[in-house]
Amino acid sequence: MMKGGLGGLMKQAQQMQANMKKAQDELAKVEVEGQAGSGIVKITMTCSHEVRRVQLGDSAMGDKEMLEDLIAAAMNDAVKQAAATTKGKMSGFGAGMNLPPGMSLPF
Repeated sequence: MMKGGLGGLMKQAQQMQANMKKAQDELAKVEVEGQAGSGIVKITMTCSHEVRRVQLGDSAMGDKEMLEDLIAAAMNDAVKQAAATTKGKMSGFGAGMNLPPGMSLPF
């Protein structure tokens, strides 16, 4: 009886792992956009952190230092957007595992 319980738990863990892999593959295709300077700089990236596009407004071209700061800020915003999207998509995976309070799965 104990072995059946352990086997069932292993099967459940394998299924959850397969579902997580599928969700990660889907997230790799989801694009998010980070912005800085009221949209002067826009960065489009996937939730797997692959940058797809960098868009610069005409007003960004005047000051090199300002442009560098805006690109960094837009990248950071895009990373936050990707993390929030990933967290939302993956949050349900630990629901049936009865994890102790304060403990979560790494995503």
